[in-house]
Amino acid sequence: MSISSNTETTRRTKRAYSLDIARGAMLLLIALAHAPLYLYMNEPGIMHRVASTDIWDQLVNLFGMLIIDNRARAMFAILFGYGLVLSYKSQLSKGKKEEDAVKTIKRRSWYLILFGGMLAVFIGGQDILMAYGISGLLVSSLLLRNKKTWSRTFLIMTSLYAIFLPVVWGFIMQSTGSYGFAPDVSAQDTYVNTMFIRLFIFPVIPVFIHLMFPVLPSILLGMWMANYELLTKPEKHIKTLSFISIIGLAISLLGALPLILLGTAWYPSLFVAGVVQALHILTGIAGGFAYAAIFGIIGARLKNPGCFSLALIALGKRSLTFFVWNEALLVLFLSPVALNLGGRVSNGFSALLAVAVWILSILLATILERKNLQGPLEIALRKLVHKKQ
Repeated sequence: MSISSNTETTRRTKRAYSLDIARGAMLLLIALAHAPLYLYMNEPGIMHRVASTDIWDQLVNLFGMLIIDNRARAMFAILFGYGLVLSYKSQLSKGKKEEDAVKTIKRRSWYLILFGGMLAVFIGGQDILMAYGISGLLVSSLLLRNKKTWSRTFLIMTSLYAIFLPVVWGFIMQSTGSYGFAPDVSAQDTYVNTMFIRLFIFPVIPVFIHLMFPVLPSILLGMWMANYELLTKPEKHIKTLSFISIIGLAISLLGALPLILLGTAWYPSLFVAGVVQALHILTGIAGGFAYAAIFGIIGARLKNPGCFSLALIALGKRSLTFFVWNEALLVLFLSPVALNLGGRVSNGFSALLAVAVWILSILLATILERKNLQGPLEIALRKLVHKKQ
C-alpha cells in the first residue's frame, strides 16, 4: 500500500472517531431519557419525569434534567443533519448529479419513516425515526442551495420556535393541571390494544414532535457543522469546537436551572411552568450542539483508541440497529404489555436498566465488528435505498 493510500485510510479512520463515538454515546442518553416513560405506578414529577422516592431517584432526575432531557434529542438531530451532508457529498464524489443525490436522500428518509412507524406500532417503542425521516424530506432540498440559505432558514425557524413554543407549552401545562404529565402507559395495557391504538395515532407522533420540539434547527446546525467538517476533521477546528462546547454547555445548564427549581424551591403558575419547559427545550439545542463539539474534541485527541473506545465506535457504526434494539428491550422489560417492571421499580432502577441495555448493545456491536458485519437495519436500509440504482 502506498503512502498516500495509508494517509487516506488514516483520515477516514479519524473521521469515524468523532461521529461514531458521539452516536454510540447518544444511544445511552436516549435510553436514559426513555426508560422513565414506562414508570406508570409512580406519581408524576416535573414534566415527563416521575416523582422521586429517595436520594438516588433525586440524583437521577437531577442528572436527567441537567444533561439528558431535550439535549440528547438535539444531539441526535445534529448528527442526523451532519450525516445528510456526508451522504450528499459521498454521492457527488461517485459522479452522481446533485438532483439524483437529493432523490437518494429523500428515498432514505421515506424508509426511515417506515422503520419508525414499525417501531412505534409493532414494538411500541418511543420513536424518533419518523420525525427525522420527515426532516430529511424537508431539508434535503437545501443541500442544493448555498450556505447563506441554510443560515437564514435556521434563524427564521429558531425565531419562530422561540416565539410560539413558550405560549403553546404554557397553555399545555395549564390544561394538564400540574407540573408533571401522567404516564402514557397503564396497568390495563395489552399488546393488542396498544398496537391498534398506535396503528391509528402513529402518523401524529412525528407531527407532534416537530411542533413541540425544535428538531429542524438542530438538523440545520448539524449541516452547518458538516459544511466546515468540524467532526470529520476535528483536529483542524479545536478552537472552534472548544468555543462551541463552552458556550453551548453554559447556555444549556442555565436553561435547565429554572426547571430544576420548579416544584422544589419555586412554585410559579402553571403557565409559567410551561414557559420554563419551553426554555429548557430551546436551550437544549445549545446543549446538543455542545455535546457534538465535545465528541469532536474527543475524536481529535483519540490517536490510538482502546478497547472501550473501539467498542463505542462499533456501536456508533450501527446506531440505527441498536436504537431500535434498545427501544425493544426497554419495552420488553418495563412496559405493562411485557415483563411489566415499569409498574414495580423506581426511577433509579430504570436508569440502571437503561445502562445495562446500552452495555449489552456495546457487547453485541463489538461481536458484529469483529466478524466484520454491519447492523441488520443498516444492511436493510442500504439495500432498500439502492435497490433500483
